[in-house]
Amino acid sequence: MKELVQIEFLDIEENEEYCKLIEKVIEKCFEEEKLLETKLYMSIILTTPDKIQEMNNEYRKINKTTDVLSFPMFEKEELQNISLITEEPLGDIVISIEKVQEQAEEYGHSFERELAYMVVHGFYHLMGYDHIELTDRVEMRKKEEEILNKLSITREN
Repeated sequence: MKELVQIEFLDIEENEEYCKLIEKVIEKCFEEEKLLETKLYMSIILTTPDKIQEMNNEYRKINKTTDVLSFPMFEKEELQNISLITEEPLGDIVISIEKVQEQAEEYGHSFERELAYMVVHGFYHLMGYDHIELTDRVEMRKKEEEILNKLSITREN
């Protein structure tokens, strides 16, 4: 099978368990969105709050830390013609591992569940989904929960 995701560790220690979880989640996302036969791939950078704040400031002009950043390469409409896209990156996702841990504790579920959620959330941003408008948020959340449920990664995990 082709490589769907490239994972980079930026200023944090490499962790094989993170990689296994991310690969499993991304494979399910690609499967659900019927992208396995495409030549699309993506990258995920796992990093620190300081690095994600630096990127947030540089690319979005928001000088604060966040949990996840997504940098899509396509507009949602462009992805409608997915078969016409040659080998291209779908985009990049940057995740603050420290924020994942904090939010897992805050929401009362596992680190695995929170990291999987961040990956799925970032993936759907790359697919052109957003959560600014209520109708878009509802559609995006439904897709996110479907992926996590199919992987048996629930809030109780």
